[in-house]
Amino acid sequence: MKALRRTVGSLAVASWLALAASQAWAQVAVSEPWARATVPTQKSSGVFLQLTAARDSQLKSVSTPVAGVAEVHEMKMEGDVMRMRAVDNLALPAGKTVALKPGGYHVMLMDLKQQLKAGDQIPLTLHVVDAQGQAQDIALQVPVRALGAAQGGHAGHGGHAGH
Repeated sequence: MKALRRTVGSLAVASWLALAASQAWAQVAVSEPWARATVPTQKSSGVFLQLTAARDSQLKSVSTPVAGVAEVHEMKMEGDVMRMRAVDNLALPAGKTVALKPGGYHVMLMDLKQQLKAGDQIPLTLHVVDAQGQAQDIALQVPVRALGAAQGGHAGHGGHAGH
């Protein structure tokens, strides 16, 4: 009986250490997530948030069941034209907050399967990999904000060059 207690105790400690180690290597803090509401026929929208990684990492991909396609996009001026394009990954330097916001980097949702209504929440998963190759999936419930409630930026994404 004493040996069984010792084994159970050792397993509990080992499990706790493994959990603590896994959380230490891949900590990415997410703050202020929100998605832009859509009108009934709109097939695309944006998701915005802030990411702060404890270690050098990269946002490799995003996914959600509410869209056929979810990608990280970059918007930037090229001459007199605002261009938007998908990026393969987004660098998350250790200790620095990276803002995904209207008019810059953001998550683009395309081929929406439903209208995004203000007050709803949508599931979104971020796939992050750190400099050592350790992967972390971050599951979020992202609140949807009304079209007029978004701070700054533009109301839609559908008409930009580069798509």
